[in-house]
This record gives sequence, C-alpha cells and structure tokens, in this order.
Amino acid sequence: MSAIGQIRRVVEGAGSLENIVGEVKAYGASRVLLVTDAGVFKAGLTADPQARLEKAGLSVHLINDVPPEPKQSEVQAIFDRAEKFETDLVLAIGGGSAMDTAKLIALMLGNGLNVQDLLDGKRPASRKVPLIMVPTTAGTGSEATPNAIVLVPELNLKVGIVSDLMVADEAILDAKLTVGLPNFITANTGIDALCHLMECYISKKACPLSDTFALRGITLVARSLRKAYTDGTDLAARADMLLASSYGGMAIAASSTVGIHALSYPLGGRYHIPHGLSNAILMPYVMEENAPCCLERYGDIARAMGLDVAGKSPEAVAEMLVKELYDLNAFLHIHCDLKEKGITLDVVDELVEAGAKVTRLLNNNPKALSHDDMRRIYTRLIQDNA
Repeated sequence: MSAIGQIRRVVEGAGSLENIVGEVKAYGASRVLLVTDAGVFKAGLTADPQARLEKAGLSVHLINDVPPEPKQSEVQAIFDRAEKFETDLVLAIGGGSAMDTAKLIALMLGNGLNVQDLLDGKRPASRKVPLIMVPTTAGTGSEATPNAIVLVPELNLKVGIVSDLMVADEAILDAKLTVGLPNFITANTGIDALCHLMECYISKKACPLSDTFALRGITLVARSLRKAYTDGTDLAARADMLLASSYGGMAIAASSTVGIHALSYPLGGRYHIPHGLSNAILMPYVMEENAPCCLERYGDIARAMGLDVAGKSPEAVAEMLVKELYDLNAFLHIHCDLKEKGITLDVVDELVEAGAKVTRLLNNNPKALSHDDMRRIYTRLIQDNA
C-alpha cells in the first residue's frame, strides 16, 4: 500500500500504459478489476490494456459504465457488482468519476462497509487491494488525492469522502490517452487543475510540500493549457497538463481546496453542472474576492504563471492575476448558460445556504467568506452568465 497520504509511484510518458502488465505484476496481482466509464470504453482506451493483461494470463473483470458524477446509489450498485469478483488489484482508466468510484470500491472491498458508512464517517483500518490509476483527462488529479466525490440527491449536494487509504499506489500518466479529448473538456478539466493548484497554495493548510507541487503545476498549466486547447495533438502540452493535474492532486493530499470548490458543490449537486465547468466559471470571482487576504501568495502565483510583475505593487499584481484568470476563461470559451440550468437570481439564497455547509473547505479559505460575500459572488456569476 501507499505511504499514508501520498502516492508512491508515478509513471509518466506517452505510451507508458503499454507496460501495464509489468506494472500490475509488480504487485503480485492476477485478478484485475478494471473500472472505467462508457465514454472511455467506447473510445477504445481500455481495449489494449485489457488485451495485454489477458494475453499475459491475468484475469480481468471489466466495469465500463461508471456514470458522470455518480450518485450514492449508483456507486453502491457498482460496488455490489464488483464485490462478486475476487479481485486482488483495482485498475481505473478514466476521468475523475471513474477514478473516484474505483477508489471507493478499493476502500470498501473486504472491509464490510458500504457507501453510506463512508458518508457517515466510518473508515477501515486498511485497504486490502492495490490501486493503480490511469487518468484520461487532465484536471481532477484524482489519481493522487485522498478524496472521492459522491452526489447525494437527498441533500442536493456533492459530498467529499476523504481517507488517506484512497491515495493510489501508482499513477500512469500517458499523454496519448488525452489526445482525443474535445476542446471543451480540455478547457474545463484544465481549469479544474489550475483551481486545485491555486487553492492549495492559498489554503490555510498550505505547507512547503503542497507549495512545491502547486507552484510547479501552475507553471505547467500557464505554458501548456492554451496550447493543448488550440492543438489537441500537441503531446508535449498534453503531457504537461497531465503532470500539472497530478501535481494538483498531490497538493490536495497535503493541503486543501477552498472557496472555489466549496461554492461549486451546490452548482453540481443541485443543478448538475459538471464539476470542472462549475469550478471554472467560479474561479475568477472567488479569486478576486480572496485577493486582499493573500497578496503575497498571489504574487507568487502571478510569477509562476509568467506574468510581468516587475515594479508593481502587491495590489496591482493581484489585480493583474485576477484579470489573467478572466482572460484565460475567455480564451478557452468557458461559459455556462445558468438560466437554462434554472439558476437565476431567485435561487441565490439557496445556493448560499448550500455552499455555507461545505465547511470542510470553507474553513481553509484565506478569507472568512460571509453569507454576504457568497451572495455577492453568486450574484455576479449569474449576472455575467445569463
């Protein structure tokens, strides 16, 4: 198993998934549970690794229908199926939802727990099977985090389940798997990665370890997200984004996301806006709200992004950074018709009430966001995205 709280091994490089047999056999495994989603499966991204494993004599049980941003009941149903296969290694190939689901499966296997137990705060003493993650999007960083997000419809909220035992033993970052991503997914997931990195850097839980990952990841995003969006076949840019995303996950494992993620949960939980998009549209507004409380750290982020801050006051640098974030969203055509989703000024108070409940993240925000602060953020967001 991984060292507590941090991933043990990262394999990086275009084509690195081709050595999946060697990676799996290193754990002494012979019965692999392969978890993915319908989109990744239909794109054929699991066919080659599954064939390689089976050709090498390993038994593979495929779960290929993890839904986007799954509900509690859906995760439980998938686990009930997975439990019948006596696996000795869980392999996830996919985006955040597939990886989060795989982590929950691995945590529950052999431990007599269900999803409700985990939501209630129960945690096992150990994880019984190794866990390998292969991300197909560059954004969530789930392959390196101790978190898994579950939609709880009764609460109209996405809930984060956190356990160090869910940090994968290994991540395989193969840029070839991300070449076919549509532009809007590249944009939304790329901004999600940037949010992780920036939020962890300004979090009250920030530490030298998370700072190191965060600043390096921010530099990679700044130099490569626009390139990956403009030319999806740019393998160097794709590799940068995958690595930046994993750095974001490693930063989360040592620190925490803050206000952007806290306020995005109601947008996803109540109105089913995809996680990356909800973070992306909120990002510049929350960063603008937090600016006066962390001017020095905003200066570090601005420099990591390559902005020319020479001779400028901390306040001017923070303003420049916020403008860059708005400009980046504009370049990536980040937009969500909130009115079409049913989000109007009439529901601002409901959003504030729901967002205020995400204290796990809000408590780490550099500014203590009042209800009025959150109301102002949501109001501006709705007015600008009508």
